Amino acid sequence: MQLTDKPQDAGYRLVAEFEPTKESYIAWPERRDNWRNAGKPAQKMFRQLAELIARYQPVTMLVSRGQYQNAQAQLAQKMRVVEMSFDDIWLKDIGPFYVENNQTLYGVDFAFNAWGGLLDGLYFPWDQDALVAQKLLDLQRLDYLRNKFILEGCAIVTDGEGTLITTEEVVLSEGRNLNASKEQVEALFAKYFGIKRVIWLPEGYFMDETGGDVDNMLNYVAPGKIVLTWTDDPADPQYAISHQAYEILRKAVDAKGRKLEIHKMQIPSPQYLTVEEANGVDPINGRLPRIAGQRLTATYVNYLTFTKVIIMPSFDDPQDDIAKTQLQALYPEREVLTLPAREFLSGGGGLHTVISTVPAL
Repeated sequence: MQLTDKPQDAGYRLVAEFEPTKESYIAWPERRDNWRNAGKPAQKMFRQLAELIARYQPVTMLVSRGQYQNAQAQLAQKMRVVEMSFDDIWLKDIGPFYVENNQTLYGVDFAFNAWGGLLDGLYFPWDQDALVAQKLLDLQRLDYLRNKFILEGCAIVTDGEGTLITTEEVVLSEGRNLNASKEQVEALFAKYFGIKRVIWLPEGYFMDETGGDVDNMLNYVAPGKIVLTWTDDPADPQYAISHQAYEILRKAVDAKGRKLEIHKMQIPSPQYLTVEEANGVDPINGRLPRIAGQRLTATYVNYLTFTKVIIMPSFDDPQDDIAKTQLQALYPEREVLTLPAREFLSGGGGLHTVISTVPAL
């Protein structure tokens, strides 16, 4: 149920993604104006992802009323299938944040407006998405706090020890939090997440349609250790963005007074939406159109972290094997698995964007 106590007095700590996990939630794609061919290719890949995760921990698939029987017939033997209303499937962004206090897990439900509301959001309406975090927390029987500030799960990363990294172009964007200052945002993060140090990057991945969520730029491996999206090609627009981020991170000090250990992860060759992929999406008013030739946010740092495994996106690119080897060295006690990410990217997100994972305390 919703709590009414003052969060600054409660000592909450935002849990890091590399900490142990106990279950995951994923939603079933079907929007014809976002997923090509009525979502059928995406449903195949979402099923593969869910089944892969289900080998290691329980998975719940959230499904609309119209798709319930279809998904239940395909998935019921391997995971729980639950009917739930939503506008689209980006559960990391629309789902809850998880905090702990004295080894008790709580949720935090911030507001959601489709990455920019009526100014530059990606679809309208988003009212059902805005209810998903509360529904998930009620389903899990977790107490939670709520705040009207606009914040997506992919907009921040944390080390679990008081440090948070985010991007100015998302959290401070006009379409999300008009006139919000860094000082106000940092105070909010301190109250609800126990954050003591915020590291601000100016922008995220080049042409990220969410406006530049930080999860396409970097990921925490452990406290004081990050992986950073990288390219050595000065002709790539991502080059300047990654190099600027590196300089900021190189000079930064975290909440524990540590300098960051930064591991650069080269991106694959630039990925672009094909004519076939774009034409498979129904153009409907209220949704950002899919255009052939648009750059996709292909990066390896958008991987999923679980207690025993890492699931890394792959792109049928020679860099795939190099990235997998690099991640395996960074996570010696976890097995690194790969999953083709093209279908997730063509819908506007990535592997990390579609999963809401519950920490295990």
